[in-house]
Amino acid sequence: MAETMIELADGYWSIRGEFKVAGVLNLGTHCALVRKADGRFVLLDSYTLPDNIKARVDALTDGGTAIDAILNLHPFHTLHCEWMHEAYPQAALYGTARHRSHLPDLPWEEVGCEHDALADLFGTDFAFSVPRGMPLVCDDETVHFASVLALHRDSGIIHVDDTFVYLDKGFPFSLLPINRRFGFHPTLAKALDPEAGAADRFREWAIELGIEWADARRIVAAHDGILELAEGEFPDRIGEALGRVGPVLEKHRARYG
Repeated sequence: MAETMIELADGYWSIRGEFKVAGVLNLGTHCALVRKADGRFVLLDSYTLPDNIKARVDALTDGGTAIDAILNLHPFHTLHCEWMHEAYPQAALYGTARHRSHLPDLPWEEVGCEHDALADLFGTDFAFSVPRGMPLVCDDETVHFASVLALHRDSGIIHVDDTFVYLDKGFPFSLLPINRRFGFHPTLAKALDPEAGAADRFREWAIELGIEWADARRIVAAHDGILELAEGEFPDRIGEALGRVGPVLEKHRARYG
């Protein structure tokens, strides 16, 4: 998928970017420009914008001066944070603990994106959720399951990085059985805390999310997938995804109790 900027709803623009493995396979990445109820803007996640897309962002935001904040929601999506801050230095910069530790020279806000206090600042426009039953950052840094999920209340769009997976790609990804199938990131087994109750905490979190965000109308995933949802469909999608990872959760319970 080429780099694009798509207006998915009034006040919500999804920016689809490139992330290539070995310089060949484009897994894709994303960020979003969102207009708040007060008319100001925030960016969800960071990406180095090509000139044509930056021009559109700047035109919408008075040259960037109307962007209040950049919320970096996935701890492992760090490649573009410096560029985004340099492009919009007046925007308050928020990230997770891993962002702050890996890029200590950037002027991070004290409130982390994984903190409940983020909702105190942006709760009028967004709901946030972090998976339970696992750390946000695992000791094994090849495990990229957890992230901070954001629901834009006005549009019903869920912005998510790796926690949910929805690929919508052409060849060779179209050969995979998971292409165009909504589910949880395949590193769930490694992400769960190695202790009793972690599997149940995760399952309860997912069920609660489906109930609380039942009115969601789209899921916009990092790696090139945008899933349209019918009214009330999100809880069913969560239930189906939990059914597919049932053996993973049972294996964890059998080992840890």
